Amino acid sequence: MSGFLSELERLAIGTGAREVHEVGCGEGELLLRLARRGVRARGSDISEDVIDEARRRASAARLDVAFRVASIEALDPREDSAELILCCEVMEHVGDPNAALEILTRLASPWAIVSVPREPLWRVLNLGRLKYVRELGNTPGHLQHWSLPSFVRFLEQRLEVVAVRSPMPWTMALCRTQ
Repeated sequence: MSGFLSELERLAIGTGAREVHEVGCGEGELLLRLARRGVRARGSDISEDVIDEARRRASAARLDVAFRVASIEALDPREDSAELILCCEVMEHVGDPNAALEILTRLASPWAIVSVPREPLWRVLNLGRLKYVRELGNTPGHLQHWSLPSFVRFLEQRLEVVAVRSPMPWTMALCRTQ
C-alpha cells in the first residue's frame, strides 16, 4: 500500500493542483494526505457509513475536508468539478465504466488520476492468499477487469494519458482532459 500512496501523492502534487475532489473517497485517507500538504480537498462516496468515518478522521486530524454522500452518477460538473479528480479503486465496481469515465472527464479541470487493480495479477495474488477461491480470485464487487494496457486504452477514449504508474498490484494513470 505504501507504494500506491507514494506514487499517487507524487502524481497529485506534480500537477500543481490546489483543489482535489476524490470520487469514491472511502474513509478519506488519500484526501487527508493531500490536505496535509495544503491542497483544498473534498470527497464523495456512495456509502453513508464510509463518509461518516471520513468525517471523523478529518475532524480528528483537524483538517478541513468536505465530504458528502453521492454516487458517481449523481455528480454534477457545476458543483463537483476540480483541478484534480481522483478516482481510485472505483472503476472496477461500476456497471457502466464508459458512462463513469464520461462523468470523470466532465469533472476534471484539467487533471484526473484514476487507478484500478491490475489484472490478472490481482486475482493471482488473491488466489495465492487463498482468498475468493470459488470466484477464481475475483474480489466481490469487482465487475470490471483491466490489464495495464487495456486500462490505458480505455482511458484514452476520453482523456490524454500523461503518465502511468504500476505500484504492485495496481495500475494508476495521470490524465488530462483533451
